[in-house]
Amino acid sequence: MAVDYLVIVVYLAGMLAMGWWGMRRARSKSEFLVAGRRLGPAMYSGTMAAIVLGGASTIGGVGLGYQYGLSGAWMVFTIGLGLLALSVFFSARIARLKVYTVSEMLDLRYGGRAGVISGLVMWAYTLMLAVTSTIAYATIFDVLFDINRTLAIVLGGSIVVAYSTLGGMWSITLTDMVQFVVKTIGVLLLLLPIAVVKAGGFAEMKAQLPTEYFDPLGIGGETIFTYVLIYTFGMLIGQDIWQRVFTARSDRTARWGGTVAGTYCLAYAVAGAVIGTAAKVLYPKLASPDDAFATIVKDELPIGVRGLVLAAALAAVMSTSSGALIACATVANNDIWARLRGIVRPQGEQHDEVRGNRAFILLMGLAVIATAIALNDVVQALTVAYNLLVGGLLVPILGGLLWKRGTAQGALASVAVGGLAVTGLMAAYGILANEPVYYGLLASLAAYVVVSLATRPTDAAVLAAWRERLAGRAPAPENASETVSEQVPAAQ
Repeated sequence: MAVDYLVIVVYLAGMLAMGWWGMRRARSKSEFLVAGRRLGPAMYSGTMAAIVLGGASTIGGVGLGYQYGLSGAWMVFTIGLGLLALSVFFSARIARLKVYTVSEMLDLRYGGRAGVISGLVMWAYTLMLAVTSTIAYATIFDVLFDINRTLAIVLGGSIVVAYSTLGGMWSITLTDMVQFVVKTIGVLLLLLPIAVVKAGGFAEMKAQLPTEYFDPLGIGGETIFTYVLIYTFGMLIGQDIWQRVFTARSDRTARWGGTVAGTYCLAYAVAGAVIGTAAKVLYPKLASPDDAFATIVKDELPIGVRGLVLAAALAAVMSTSSGALIACATVANNDIWARLRGIVRPQGEQHDEVRGNRAFILLMGLAVIATAIALNDVVQALTVAYNLLVGGLLVPILGGLLWKRGTAQGALASVAVGGLAVTGLMAAYGILANEPVYYGLLASLAAYVVVSLATRPTDAAVLAAWRERLAGRAPAPENASETVSEQVPAAQ
């Protein structure tokens, strides 16, 4: 394992070096939080693919392939579909807004009254997403170094927190590009063909496994529908995804770069399912489907290649973890903390926004590591995160983009009713049940439509300013939150 260890250590050292280099570039809030809004198509595509394809997509995707065969691709496939929908239909408009958070977009659209409540829901989602990614370090480092769970979480989490805190989005962008390359080589170009060959080829796989393993819909229609609701729609509204859209150099970059990334996700989904199916042939009686990835890597790959593929798994986890972490810190600082303190900076006053956002990344990073140590069930934590996101925020966000009659009161009612409905239904039906997101989303939609129609339309001046920003005609200053409304305080 010495060669494999060397590959991993060099990889981790490279991540920290990228963080140090990013620190030298992050001189302003825009540079630190959205990489100066300067990413071109190639870098934008790579980083977007890196953030959406995390540990759940890699380790979990292979596990679903082990359990269900080719239809196990549906979870990651719906993520790719969501990214494609975001890129084709919404990303150009989102990029033209020149904001930093989803809540700032809601304030622009509804007149400055939706930020704190929506920020709290988005913060809970990004925190749990970062926690689930951090928990995944335990699995990978256990295979690599045979160390206990807590130490693995602290080791992996500390590296991500370190480079994210140092350089913000620039560091995360640079590391994500490396992670994208490593993941592509490790999973698509090495593990996929080796796994198929070791299993005897597709003919042997079909001979060894039941026919339902090769049924594209074998996982079940209800499960596929739930994946679409949670993951496809979740891709449309998550702060971690939007914050990457904000890094695009132009709306054209956001549209076409995201389309490339979404297409890549579809290929990655199929690859994970095929690898899992091959693992079922090789190891038909594993204790858990999620053990399939680590087992086939450890037992079937040659020295050196094994280290690179494990680095690919580590890359998948790190990219999602760092993206969720900076999103969580951005929301906590800009949408919650500054607003609750009621800070309004005099026009032109100088203050160090990079230091404030850097401090919040460190603080949220420590909270993520501590929470990850305390929690055990990754699936439940991830389900809670996406249920809150979709049930509480999907309707007011898409409604704001698509329906001009939507009002601030309707948006607040939608967030409150949807969030409370999802929480109550998870308590009644169970966290992993499908009903919470179904009924929570319907309750959110009903509240939004009824309350919006029962209240006065949004002020014409607010809608006019919104349309100007959507069209890219209104200039946005460095601190975009200051333009939302005089009643919305600037981030510190």
